[in-house]
Amino acid sequence: MSAEQLRPPRRIAFLLSQIGAHVSERFAERCRQLGLTPSEAAVLRLVGRTPGLSQRSLADRVGTAPSRMVTLIDDLEERGLVARARSSTDRRNYELHLTADGQVLLAGLRQVAEAHENEILDGLTPEQIGHLAAALQTLVRVHSLDPEVHHGTRPRQPDDGPSTLSRGDGTGT
Repeated sequence: MSAEQLRPPRRIAFLLSQIGAHVSERFAERCRQLGLTPSEAAVLRLVGRTPGLSQRSLADRVGTAPSRMVTLIDDLEERGLVARARSSTDRRNYELHLTADGQVLLAGLRQVAEAHENEILDGLTPEQIGHLAAALQTLVRVHSLDPEVHHGTRPRQPDDGPSTLSRGDGTGT
């Protein structure tokens, strides 16, 4: 093999960005079929995985402003998917829980996410999928990203103020 053949391909960051945009667009389309935005899907998934999570903790985790989270939770509560309850340990906070309807929708969202992943990975062998997953997990770890959600272009720093990002869409349902 020549040195040219051994050199890794260029433009990997661009290709990752292109695939990421495609994956996000397709997931948003699938969420719309359930009557959800990707941000709402992220909230349902995280509340489903962590019942009792506070609105502030959820906003921090998703990487959105607390005021944006209040609006998201208000909408999900009006639709009967999420319920707020005053915290028994800190009366200033609300704990979030999925309602029965929210749990049913989350189960549907999990099926959508599984179909989404199968579509995105179609054409890869199981071995290629394993290598891709390992490489992406390494990149997530090296760049101190949260593997549960995606929201900005860099990890939050301790001295960062509250995030004002409005796209906290976690697609790893």
